Amino acid sequence: MNRTEREAAYVDYVTARRAHLRRVAYALCGDWHRADDLLQTALVKLYVAWPRVRRAGSEDAYVRKILVRAAIDESRRPWRREQATDDLPDRPAPEPTGVEERSALFAALQALPVQQRAAVVLRHWLGLSVTETADELGLAEGTVKSHTSRGLATLRLSLEPSEAG
Repeated sequence: MNRTEREAAYVDYVTARRAHLRRVAYALCGDWHRADDLLQTALVKLYVAWPRVRRAGSEDAYVRKILVRAAIDESRRPWRREQATDDLPDRPAPEPTGVEERSALFAALQALPVQQRAAVVLRHWLGLSVTETADELGLAEGTVKSHTSRGLATLRLSLEPSEAG
């Protein structure tokens, strides 16, 4: 079968099964727009594997498997876990830090001992928990707390405005 015939067979399959597959996608995700996205993803993957899938005669099974996996993958995406709310925050988001302040902070971070710097960055920059930071650094949780506390104290001292200014 040449390329033109393969593509014609693919188009015929998609034309005949598209509505059914879209309903399957909708049943998986409960939203028609997401169903269209899932179906598009599945049809692209099907096109890539079409010669192999066509020979096996398992087109529907292959597309269903892609739809299920794509729906699971999509539900795991961080923006899918966001929830709209009517409650506004009490205060606006903080203003971005200026270049000078960021440079001073970076220089102060670099002046910290390696373990303190790592603990402060993992805990306060990346937002890891004490347990996660301890696992990441291979340290006891108490040691992470000590390094973090000492590092933050040193940063406060080095970054607070001098009174002579």
